[in-house]
Amino acid sequence: MFGDLQPNQIEDVLKNQFVGRIGCSLQGETYIVPISYAYDGNFIYCLAKEGKKTSIMRKNPKVCFQVDEMKTMANWRSVIVQGEFEELKEREERTIAMQFLLNRYLPVISSVTTHLGEYWPFRPEDVNRIEGVVFRIAIKEKTGRFENNMHSPHLPA
Repeated sequence: MFGDLQPNQIEDVLKNQFVGRIGCSLQGETYIVPISYAYDGNFIYCLAKEGKKTSIMRKNPKVCFQVDEMKTMANWRSVIVQGEFEELKEREERTIAMQFLLNRYLPVISSVTTHLGEYWPFRPEDVNRIEGVVFRIAIKEKTGRFENNMHSPHLPA
């Protein structure tokens, strides 16, 4: 079976994953990279290093964000978010975003890029000491698809 996800299923995928792909574009060039995130039901929060994606998003804030949940090649869910990049420079907004990122679930085995700074798994007293560009994606539209098959089709011998 193949079809569209219901709104509650879209929310489930966004809330239960921790790595997605952000797509941005500028002057005919599209750039897509994986990024860890936290979702609060309204915004997608991220922390990134200065680089190509932050430079592009500052010039063109329209972004696409994609998240997968793959159990098998025949049992998966995928969500696409259309939204806008909003850099969080004010201390209070940045602190709220960092708290969401710090409070998210991470698997026991995770990469250094999902750890927020040199203090992980501990937090500095002031979370704003963690370096990087903190931003959120203001969601304009969410869609999702799924496939759920019990087995692969029989192939002729």
